[in-house]
Amino acid sequence: MSAAAKPALGKDGGVNVKTGMSSHKKMNLIGWLFVGLSVILIITFYFYPMFQALLLSFKTGTGARLEYTGLDNYKRLFIDKTFLTAVGNTFIYLIIQVPAMILLGLFISVLLNDSKLKFKGFFRTAIFLPCVTSLVAYSVVFKYLFAGDGIVNMALMKLHLIAQPIQWITDPFWAKVTIVIAITWRWTGYNMIFYLSALQNIDNSIYEAARIDGASSTRQFFSITVPLLKPIILFTSITSTIGTLQLFDEVMNITRGGPGNSTLTISQYIYNLSFKYTADFGYAATVSYSIVIMIIVLSIIQFKVAGDRK
Repeated sequence: MSAAAKPALGKDGGVNVKTGMSSHKKMNLIGWLFVGLSVILIITFYFYPMFQALLLSFKTGTGARLEYTGLDNYKRLFIDKTFLTAVGNTFIYLIIQVPAMILLGLFISVLLNDSKLKFKGFFRTAIFLPCVTSLVAYSVVFKYLFAGDGIVNMALMKLHLIAQPIQWITDPFWAKVTIVIAITWRWTGYNMIFYLSALQNIDNSIYEAARIDGASSTRQFFSITVPLLKPIILFTSITSTIGTLQLFDEVMNITRGGPGNSTLTISQYIYNLSFKYTADFGYAATVSYSIVIMIIVLSIIQFKVAGDRK
């Protein structure tokens, strides 16, 4: 047999006699088949609906009777009082709840990372457990806890902290407070897990060297812990911001956006435009993309404030 007719054999570059394909090319083909399937599914069920929603945001009409009207929907955002109210409410939650949740998560994670603490597994599980509870179930529980005759008012009155029940659900101010408490209770443990994982990856010798140099626990926290956790803090800040801008379940199940739209969020307004009011899917898509724009802008600001050039 001549050298040209003899197949090249080998573990990496051997040629399959039946197919004439090298094992290296065959492995690449199999890899591309797996990746290609994922790409097709992502484009079909993720990017294609996003693109269609973008096109829909330029249409106006009721139900299925839609026609292109250019930027009319986007201009409408700036004169829509209900939308502006929803944006204001959402940013109130964002400004109060996100920093509180991040600081609480960071503080709790530092406490639970103490090697001298007993029953750490129990405390970690207990604090993280709210994150895996049903959104609807815990919202309904909060609604009954903070009702006029609920356990919270009963406890506060027995402790003589208040003289009469607080209208947590029906008062505009206290309704916002209830929503903030509910969100913080549920999602603080989520951030705590990220901080705790990062803390366990910090070499303990760094803290030992700081203690030898006479650094106090407070100085170690601000000079070592916080700088080393900076990427995780940035990550949790962005994810918490995105989650708050998309806030829906708590408001929908606890206050229904009331009283008088005082707790209405952007996501709930999108739901109302699509299913509660006369269906206006074009404008609902426009409001949806306003959230996308807000997320992009706030994420850029957070990267700039954190000084992350990457």
